[in-house]
Amino acid sequence: MVPSQDPGRIQPRLHLKFPFDSSFPRIWHRNGLGSTHLWNGLNMLFPQGERFFVRSVNHYLPQLADAPELRAQVKAFFAQEGKHAREHQDYIELLESQGYALRGFMRRYEAFLWGFIDGRLPPALRLSITAALEHYTALMGENTLRLGVFADGHPAMRSLIEWHAAEEIEHKAVAFDVLKKVAPGYGLRVLGMVLGVTSLFALWFAATVMLLRQERGLGWMGLLRELWRAHRKDPVLFRVLGHGLRQYLRPSFHPLDNDNLALARAHLATLEAAPEARPEREAA
Repeated sequence: MVPSQDPGRIQPRLHLKFPFDSSFPRIWHRNGLGSTHLWNGLNMLFPQGERFFVRSVNHYLPQLADAPELRAQVKAFFAQEGKHAREHQDYIELLESQGYALRGFMRRYEAFLWGFIDGRLPPALRLSITAALEHYTALMGENTLRLGVFADGHPAMRSLIEWHAAEEIEHKAVAFDVLKKVAPGYGLRVLGMVLGVTSLFALWFAATVMLLRQERGLGWMGLLRELWRAHRKDPVLFRVLGHGLRQYLRPSFHPLDNDNLALARAHLATLEAAPEARPEREAA
């Protein structure tokens, strides 16, 4: 199947800066505590996750010498993912300044990435995991932008998440195209999806529970109640999980079959054109 969209030029936007300071509230999501920590938990996975994606694709960069267009897209992908990692790392540091103890979880998370994923899995499988998770981040990005998930949220968080969502859509096909070139087997693609999705949602759940357990007076029943309330208000896991699997497991699937590039680029154009209503720009 021929992809339905031209990916065009992937544009690293390295000048954007997202203001998180001491005025940022602990409970920032309009749906309350559970939704706040559901998204905080996902935010915590991004910095090391993005760096893993870059390492996985970078391993195959020497094999792209005969594909200059793809190689250029890979370099832009690296720039975008590097910026995502830095901005989300700033947010993790803000959470720590608010009193959340995160280092134990982060050490275990990094040990899993470095010790098991990077340390024991072959490069082709790591790339396959990356391609699968890039598909999911693009779907979650589309869900975020189309439904206005953060329309009434804190402006700083809304800007960060919507910018990240749009760029994930913009570079959604890069890791997949590298995988298709260097290791195109369908079985490898499916195995990467199984391992990637299982790891993502298990780590996301663990991070969310870890944060909720640090809320005084909540207890286990309160924690479960908040998780259920967050799911009812925004069932992002179930809305994206099945849809993503059905698409990705189709043998002829390509990420550009999803018609959402125009949505992302329109949002990014608005962001670029109206800096007073969006992220602050770094000083030149």
